[in-house]
Order: sequence, then structure tokens, then C-alpha cells
Amino acid sequence: MNEQIEKLIANIEKIIVGKKTSIVKVIVALLSEGHILIEDVPGVGKTRLVSALANSLDGQFNRIQLTPDIMPSDIVGFSMIDPQTREFTYKTGVAMCNFLLADEINRASPKAQSSLLEVMEEHQISLDGRTINLPSPFMVLATQNPVETYGTYHLPEAQMDRFLMKISMGYPSLEEELDIISRSESDTFTEKLTAVMKIEDILYHIAQVKKVQCAESVKKYIVNLLNATRNSTLVRLGASPRAGIALLKASKAFAYIYGRNYVVPDDVRNMMTAVLSHRLILSPKGKSSFSTPEEVMTAIASTVAVPVQ
Repeated sequence: MNEQIEKLIANIEKIIVGKKTSIVKVIVALLSEGHILIEDVPGVGKTRLVSALANSLDGQFNRIQLTPDIMPSDIVGFSMIDPQTREFTYKTGVAMCNFLLADEINRASPKAQSSLLEVMEEHQISLDGRTINLPSPFMVLATQNPVETYGTYHLPEAQMDRFLMKISMGYPSLEEELDIISRSESDTFTEKLTAVMKIEDILYHIAQVKKVQCAESVKKYIVNLLNATRNSTLVRLGASPRAGIALLKASKAFAYIYGRNYVVPDDVRNMMTAVLSHRLILSPKGKSSFSTPEEVMTAIASTVAVPVQ
């Protein structure tokens, strides 16, 4: 594993117990210049994971607790008249940062949710005829609760497609939960992490990820996976070409984290479920045969031949 990335993971694990797989996926999204949606039940550490990542990186971190009364201007900013110069000046919103935690994103109104579309895709804000570029790197880390649906607004497919991946942390094992409870008795449970990676380092790793090579056979494997989702009777709407680009980026980042400058099919398989599942709309047959889109994606992938390198 890349030495500096390993140090970053170890720093986050001071706070987050037993979730290395989830931590790695969040770092994959960071190095892929993508955004991540963390969907899970309350109390499993979604917000804590994002805060631990932000505190481990030397960049500006903003957080917004999304509620139905949040306005788009709270997110992207607004123009107002300066009483001294009598000219319009731009007042920044929470999106003007490196890492934006959008907590409980499905509680925001569709109007507020839509304000994130351009921000997430183009890393810029268009306001009153002006285009304002966001700092680099820029990453949205959103959380949502899948069980409390009263007073929430379903994320539209166009916005779900903006997220590089969706992950769930899940409950800890018995040993891990015992460790968490024991840590809660000491000050280490709420300790402030120190930054172990600078913005310059992140940008360097992002540039290195882009140099990771991917053979034509592996690219064809990605395309075959996409095509399989479109032709499956389990799926009503399959993965888009944007999903294929996202899967390639994530696979490159995953390979880089584990010290390789080339992608192997296992990298694609490791990233496939997190990158593609949330982009699928299941058919009635898919909903009745499987519990989750992740299970459907795994079933579809089992029908696609894996290239031999």
C-alpha cells in the first residue's frame, strides 16, 4: 500500500473502529476527484467518518445540516449590494471549500438539492452571469438515513449519478463494538486528529492516479459490465457511460492505493458494487428477487466473463 495513504488510513482509524474498507472507499473517491454518498442507519459513524477524514487533511472543511428550509443561497452563496461601493459583491456559501459535508442530504428540498448539481459535476458556481471556480480539490461527502423517510425528499436519478459511489458502513462486529464502547469512556474517543496530508500532497496523488494504466481488456470488461446492466431483466434502467468513466477512475485509484500503476480485473470487481449499484433502477423482477441493488449488481456481474491477464 502507498505509504502516505497508509498513514492517512491509520490516522482515521484512531477514531473509526473496524471500517477500513469504508475508509479506503472514501479515499478512492477523494483521489478520483469524485463525491461519495454514505447511506446507513443512525449511530454507525457516518458523520464521524467524514469529520475524521477532513481533520486528517490540511484543507478547508465546511458542514451544512440540510433541512427543508435550507435555501440554495446557503449552499452556493449570493450577490448583495455593498453599501460603500454600491456594487454587487459575492458572498460565499458553504460550497466554497475543499470538503463539504452535506449531512442528511435527503432532508433538503429539491430546490436546495438541485443547487449541488453544477457544483458536483463542474466544480463551479454560476451566479448572476458570473462563474466562480471552486478550490481544488473539491469533494462532497453526503450522508442520508434510509429508514426515516418522513419529511425527506428522494434524491433524483440525475443527482445520484453525480456521486462516484454510495457506501454503507454497517454495524460493527461484537469485538469492534466492545472496543468502541471502551473508547467512549476515555478522552481518545473525542480527540482532535491532526492533519497528516497537505493539499499539495492530495493534488500530487490525484495526478499520479491519472497516470495509472488500464489495459484494453480491462476497459472492455468495464463496458461489458455496463452493457449487462442495460440488458438484464432485473434492471429497468442500466448504468450510463458516466458510470463507466466513474468505475475506471475508481479502479485506477484503488490500484494506486495498493501500490500498483496498472489496473487488474480485481480492482474493477472491488469497486463495481459501490460505483454502479446506486445508478440502477430495478425492475419489478429485480425488486422481488433481491433485497438490494447491490445484490442485483453482484448477480449481474457473475454473468460477465472476467478477463485473464
